[in-house]
Amino acid sequence: MLARFAALMFALVFFGAPAHAQEQSFSEFQAALWPDAQAKGIARTTFDLALKGVTPDQRVIAATKRQPEYGKPVGAYVNDAVSAGRIKRGQAKAVEWAKTFDAVEKKFGVERWVLLALWGMETDYGSQKDKWDVFRSLATLGYVKYRHPYFRNELLVAMRIMQDNKFVREQMVSSWAGAMGQSQFMPSNVIDYAIDFSGDGKSDLWNNVPDVLGSTGNYLKKWKWRHGLPWGFEVSMPNGFDYMKSHANYADWAKLGLRRVDGKPFPKTGEGILFFPAGAKGPAFIVTENYPVLIEYNNSDAYAIAVGHLADRMQGGAPIKAAWPMDDRPLTRDARVALQKKLAALGYKVNEFEGHVDFDLRDNIRAEQKKFGMLPDGNPTTALLEKLGVTPAK
Repeated sequence: MLARFAALMFALVFFGAPAHAQEQSFSEFQAALWPDAQAKGIARTTFDLALKGVTPDQRVIAATKRQPEYGKPVGAYVNDAVSAGRIKRGQAKAVEWAKTFDAVEKKFGVERWVLLALWGMETDYGSQKDKWDVFRSLATLGYVKYRHPYFRNELLVAMRIMQDNKFVREQMVSSWAGAMGQSQFMPSNVIDYAIDFSGDGKSDLWNNVPDVLGSTGNYLKKWKWRHGLPWGFEVSMPNGFDYMKSHANYADWAKLGLRRVDGKPFPKTGEGILFFPAGAKGPAFIVTENYPVLIEYNNSDAYAIAVGHLADRMQGGAPIKAAWPMDDRPLTRDARVALQKKLAALGYKVNEFEGHVDFDLRDNIRAEQKKFGMLPDGNPTTALLEKLGVTPAK
């Protein structure tokens, strides 16, 4: 009875008494999970070992409220992520693991600097260790139905990983949300993309650097990373530019007067998207077909820009030239979701209601900005919300 009451209070505190909290205790959640686990080939001994002593973790739910990619201005996030120390450590890792990078590049066609940048962003090249119990974290998120049924399913996949790879229970650690190892793969990503690149008989993303780098290369290749194509590049804007223009092939961008800040030519073929991550007062980028691959790794523009810029800087590239605006204040997730719902109500096609402002949504924003006489740069702001009459849910 006490355990049931504690679980109910846990849900009440964070979710305002959702219906499922009254319908199911945590022990009932575990009992209902077993038939699905059994159907996926998970042994009862594995299931019991994974959930032994597990209770809901209030810290996990608190963590869902934190958004490091959105909690600060884009420029501040990028500058903090692409620090001089991280650049230097990445360059040292490039030398230390040169032979492994040679092999990964040859097999998967993914440049080492991109692999290094992802490795550096996720765990600072393996120096930041996982500290959370993956089963407790995923069970907590599954129990409160956060992004249901995604985390409930990930919990079952994590059990299968422990069972099939014969990992000891203590090794099954993760981030607060269940991302595991130096590459921070979710359990389903481990199943889909993790490989044994070292040849020792199993894939170990916690301790085996060749497995980490090979698995990351495998991930990017399967998401169609194009070797030799940059993720994007900073551009200078010509006077009199029509900011309603967002998509063009590279030849047309050159004809319109845009120039790469680094002085290099545009790619010979393909199409790029004009992107103002902090509005037209800040840096302008043209992003390539490789940019969505970085977004697949972590659905955040600030993160993708930081990864790409870190990769560039480790190769000797220059800092971003244009100044980031001092008054840039990214919208909260609630505000972004409210904006998506408003645009959908206005008749625009909205791809999801999770709060990510994709390029289609930015084009919708441009159209609304133009109606209000605002500069149509596609950047969502509180000023636009006010003109649309949008009030985010509290």
